[in-house]
Amino acid sequence: MSCSPFELRDFYFKELAENERRLTEVHVKTCAHCREELERLRVTEAVLLTVPDEEIPQRIGFVSDPVFRASPFRRGWEALWGSAARLGFASAGMLSVALMVFALSRPVSQISTPAPAVDRAALEADFSKRLNEGIAKAVAASEARQLSVTKELLAAAEHRDELERAAIMVRVAEYLDVEKKRMNIRILASNGDVNGESR
Repeated sequence: MSCSPFELRDFYFKELAENERRLTEVHVKTCAHCREELERLRVTEAVLLTVPDEEIPQRIGFVSDPVFRASPFRRGWEALWGSAARLGFASAGMLSVALMVFALSRPVSQISTPAPAVDRAALEADFSKRLNEGIAKAVAASEARQLSVTKELLAAAEHRDELERAAIMVRVAEYLDVEKKRMNIRILASNGDVNGESR
């Protein structure tokens, strides 16, 4: 992008009118940016002139051309595997060869000794014993937890009762003190009345 009033490309390729060309020449002499742009155009033209000219192909290749024909090996391979009947025959042949190789290479089976008979009653007794032991352990653990929780609850209840009992005792003592003071006041008042009458 140049700041010239006319396109530098048109100036470089001499496509401007005479007066426009003169104005652009004056501008290029004073503007460094436009001089760089003009120099780039010269370098681009020089590079393009170094590329050799190539002749445009006269004919387009078609799939039927020998260049695009498959190789003989490829054509044979497609002929073998392209037909369902040939493919089925080849698969059956390979399967029969595999069965024959397997049958001939298989080792002779040895007579195996039967496994010893398992005493079902002993297994059930052992299972019942283990099951009962597990249940007994679980019940014992559960009872121990229950006993621990019960002890904690009893201790908390006893502590709460002791605090309530102590609070009641304090209230009773305060009540007795108040009543004792009232009694003393009544006694003093009655003594005062008795002493006042005797005078």
